[in-house]
This record gives sequence, structure tokens and C-alpha cells, in this order.
Amino acid sequence: MEYHSYQDFLAEVLVSEEQLAARIKELGEEISADYTGQDILLVCVLRGGVMFLTDLMRSLTVPHMIDFMALSSYGVGARESTGTVRITMDLNMDIYDQNVLIVEDIVDSGHTMASLLEVLETRKPKTLQVCTLLDKASRREVDIRLDYVGFNIEDKFVFGYGLDLDEYYRDLPFVGVVDLDAYTPKD
Repeated sequence: MEYHSYQDFLAEVLVSEEQLAARIKELGEEISADYTGQDILLVCVLRGGVMFLTDLMRSLTVPHMIDFMALSSYGVGARESTGTVRITMDLNMDIYDQNVLIVEDIVDSGHTMASLLEVLETRKPKTLQVCTLLDKASRREVDIRLDYVGFNIEDKFVFGYGLDLDEYYRDLPFVGVVDLDAYTPKD
């Protein structure tokens, strides 16, 4: 498999490294103010949320722990959700009576987040909120509440800063838009 430079199919930088840093700092301040005097358990949705989680947690001034979950609503190599959400890796910690903040890279249709919220609610957390880096509300099919949103974006195919393009390019320090006419999917 040949690795291509992202520059070959980058249509535009949607959110720059500087914009990400500034907004994540603001989110950290908002969350810290809302949870003053309390602990938080940050639940990162793998794999896309990892970069966001690490930068966000450095912006928090309240005590926090982290845990991870992995969910799948996509078939292997698929770009469209199947609509069926599976937990592929569950939490290690008990969230009963804890302040839980889900940290997600992007919310679009809302199906995955709605399923995750439903599962976690049954575990009786003290509070359960959602922080997403990107909100693609124009694609929303399920009504869900997002408590903290980094950026509202249009319906564009994005990658970088944790979001993959065929499992590559998560390491880019910005969020870019794919030029679908220039990109050839990997086999």
C-alpha cells in the first residue's frame, strides 16, 4: 500500500492548529468552571478522540481521571455508518455516581452518541455530559444534547487531528477537508 502526502487531496484547512489550541483552552476553562469543586471522569471515545482528550485534559484545572471506550457503527473500510452501534471496548472504571464527560471527536447523525448515552445512563452516573470537538449538526438524525462543542462545521468530509482517512492522517495538527475528486481510497 502506497502512502500519499495529505497535500495531494487536502481541499482546505477547516480548523487550524492555532484555532484548535485556542478553542480547546476555552473549553477547558468552561468545563473547569462548571465542575469547580468536583472530580470528573473523562471518557474518551477511541480512536478519534485521543488527540482532543490529551489537549483538553491539559486545559482542565479540576481533578479528573480518564477511561476509554471504543464503538463501531461502520463496517471495515466503510465511510457510511451501518446504523448499528457495537461496543468494541468497554470502560475499565465503574461510573456509578461519578461526573462523566464523554470526549468525542465528531458528532454527525447522532446515532452513535445516542446509543452511547443510553448505555452509560444505565450505569447510573451522577452526571453525564458530552464534549465534542466537531459538531456536524446538518447531518443530525437523532436529537441529542451536546454540552460542549468545539466547532460547528458544515457537512464536509474531514480528517486530521485524530480523525482518520482510511486509518491514516490522524496525526495532522489541524482538521482538513478531503478533496474527494483527488483522493483515491486505500485498498
